[in-house]
Amino acid sequence: MGLRDRFNQLSGQTRFVVCRIFVHLSGREVAPLLGVLNQAARKAIDSEGDMQVLGEQLVRVCESLLEYETFWQSAANEGDVVWDEGEAGDYVSELFTDSAGRYGSAVDVDSNNSENFAIPMTQNVVVMIAVACEGEVSELETNLADITALRAGLKALIDLNYRGTLRAIQIHFSPAQLGDELTSDQLIENFPELIPL
Repeated sequence: MGLRDRFNQLSGQTRFVVCRIFVHLSGREVAPLLGVLNQAARKAIDSEGDMQVLGEQLVRVCESLLEYETFWQSAANEGDVVWDEGEAGDYVSELFTDSAGRYGSAVDVDSNNSENFAIPMTQNVVVMIAVACEGEVSELETNLADITALRAGLKALIDLNYRGTLRAIQIHFSPAQLGDELTSDQLIENFPELIPL
């Protein structure tokens, strides 16, 4: 713990961890994950920000990512520790805006592609999870571009939900629509921070 952390702890300020995790999966078999992600997005939107519903969907997405571990190709993470709730909220908003602006990450909950059986399947999916929580989370405050660390980080997110310390949850993914494709070139252009696992 750094000097600033100790000082802020002594002054009784709350420590907030704000972070974003990128997980890139590749292979024809990852397309069903888009169904899980779209369903989670629909439920999150319908809940109008209800933290319990958002937390349940976060758990579902993290569990699905853990099940698809054999398809993980690359990952990245970023974040910071802040001692002011307003500052944490601003950082979360900044991450939200950035994630939403990435290629194909805008969810259209009204579209229904189930009637089209000739949908091309994407080979690449990138999931972006941003959270803000209270306290220390060593599993998230480290480099997650490593399979063991990433696994521990996703499990920590699940645990944070059950501990009730999450203050913000956002999940974006690319491509957001079944039938859209995220090519290798688009992957490099829109997700330059990804590091091969």
